Amino acid sequence: MKRLVVIFFLVLGIINLVFFSRVESSEKSSLSPYFFIEGGDSSLEHFPLKDTRVEVSISGVIAAVTVRQVYSNMGGVPINGKYIFPGSTRAAVHGMKMTIGERVIRARIKEKDQARKAFKAAKQQGKNASLLEQQRPNVFSMEVANVMPGDTIEIELSYTELLVPQNGTYQFVYPTVVGPRYTSQTSEQPPASERWVQNPYLKKGSAPRTDFSIDVSLAAGMPIQEISSRSHDIDIAFGDQSRAQVSLTTQDGFAGDRDFILDYRLSGRQISSGLILQQGEDENFFLLMTQPPRQVEPHTIPTREYLFVIDVSGSMSGYPLDSAKRLVKDLIGGMRSTDSFNVLFFAGDSKVLSETPIPAAQANIDRAVAMIEHSRGGGGTELKKAMNRAMNLPKQEGVSRTMVVITDGYIRAEQEVFELIQQNLNHTNVFAFGIGSSVNRYLIEGMAKAGQGEPFVVTKADEAQAAAERFGRYISQPVLTDIEVTFPGLDTYDVEPPVVPDLFAQRPIIVMGKWRGEPAGLVRVSGNSGEGRYERKIPVGGAVTSGHDGSLHYLWARTRISRIADFKARQDSNEQNREEIVALGLKYNLLTRFTSFIAIDEIVRNPNLDSKNVKQPLPLPRNVSNLAVGGGVRRVPEPELYLLAVLVLLSMVLPRLRRNKALSVE
Repeated sequence: MKRLVVIFFLVLGIINLVFFSRVESSEKSSLSPYFFIEGGDSSLEHFPLKDTRVEVSISGVIAAVTVRQVYSNMGGVPINGKYIFPGSTRAAVHGMKMTIGERVIRARIKEKDQARKAFKAAKQQGKNASLLEQQRPNVFSMEVANVMPGDTIEIELSYTELLVPQNGTYQFVYPTVVGPRYTSQTSEQPPASERWVQNPYLKKGSAPRTDFSIDVSLAAGMPIQEISSRSHDIDIAFGDQSRAQVSLTTQDGFAGDRDFILDYRLSGRQISSGLILQQGEDENFFLLMTQPPRQVEPHTIPTREYLFVIDVSGSMSGYPLDSAKRLVKDLIGGMRSTDSFNVLFFAGDSKVLSETPIPAAQANIDRAVAMIEHSRGGGGTELKKAMNRAMNLPKQEGVSRTMVVITDGYIRAEQEVFELIQQNLNHTNVFAFGIGSSVNRYLIEGMAKAGQGEPFVVTKADEAQAAAERFGRYISQPVLTDIEVTFPGLDTYDVEPPVVPDLFAQRPIIVMGKWRGEPAGLVRVSGNSGEGRYERKIPVGGAVTSGHDGSLHYLWARTRISRIADFKARQDSNEQNREEIVALGLKYNLLTRFTSFIAIDEIVRNPNLDSKNVKQPLPLPRNVSNLAVGGGVRRVPEPELYLLAVLVLLSMVLPRLRRNKALSVE
């Protein structure tokens, strides 16, 4: 029998060895732990987050969002909890408060290092505290300290965001869960900036022990044509033609394992402009949005000029260059006789089809196609030089000029390209189409952001045709060109963006800024359309006023911070930009990369300082496998492994018992 026991423990040891070797081997691929296993200290609360409630109020183009997270400690020992959750990349997070029983503590915004030091000190003093930090522009972390047994703590977050329509559709997205993140860090103690990825995940199919609900109040200001959700089943109650209440349909299962996506369309067939004013105690703000008509008629499209800038460097050889040729030939073939175009190839040097734009006549199209067909990949990649040459080509008045850059993006001077695009927003529309097996997304997405457009990236040959067709539709419908936005009678300053691009069918124009003095005068939006000169005058006195408690100051500051982080960071010193972002975050009470929210209750709740640290396990995003998580942090083996060991032991013991019984009978 002793020998059987030895064999049993040997089998168990082998099982554990296999299990932990799997963990060790995966440490190089991920620092995210596996799913959370119950067990061990039964007095410890492993799932402190009990409830998430989201209330959304959409007024016109602005969404005000309140998120309430309820944390409870149902265990027998004090705990410190940490929870990772996503947010919108456009969110301006401007408020947080913590409620413990009858006590309400409003959070203060502080420089990130100062906030963390204050949180750590409060934690060590046995006080209740909460800390909200930004890990990425769309990933946040919440920490709560010294949650006593039986305590319920409610954390309320407030943020606002601007809803920008694309192709006539408005979309509100509430992200619900942060998926497992890959990291190449292999050490047990990765850098502080990477430690947030070490969050536990529930096993796929495990029911989260938290509730999730979301309610949306929509006041569109115009008749609502359609409301839908591609992510969840929803109930819709209309108040009138322009108002609706949206909530989740009562259903089985957990609704918080996928992003909540709400789409809605408004009626309207004309170009429309709306102005919102906000008067504050120290500063006043405005927001102007000019939207294209829902349906663009061909005769309203102004004369177009296309500059095709094609990368023919060595890395583009093969399907990237072949796809680029097809895309350009299709776009040229679809031009109107009133349009004009030019083609420029670049590598280490560049060559152009013509020194002036040429009409889209069949003979010129044939000439361009022949030039495209005979182009070959080779040499380096001098993108900025090629774009400069293309932008300096003569441009006709009243024409919508669009530069189409097709490249895999293997360059080093990205910031110079971004600056060039921003400086020419009111002269040339720039759209980037990235193609190749490993595209420089930083360049393509940065070019899109600088040009206020959408990035297009193709990494597989079989995706190229569909993406090219969508890209062609996206760039083919300019609605207004040579746009000027002026403010006669209204003293404006700090306007974002500094220059205004063309209005496209799938790209509205958004201008934000500050104003001084009395709200008087006009906002004049003018430009050229296919029907001639367009001008719209908006009386400032008749604008919608959002009052002292409006959101425009948050949205303006968020836009300015984004521009500093995305573009100025490549022009100025890191410290200079850090100081500017910190100053904006502190002045406008905004969560940023360098500022955090901290709330501390001055009552000492845990004088013994015996709290335990736990990390709230996250549900895996819907349809994501357990294999996405990896295993860089050790975890308790699953119960099935021990069951296997017991079965092995029984398979050895039972035959021996039967033989012993048979011998005793004899």
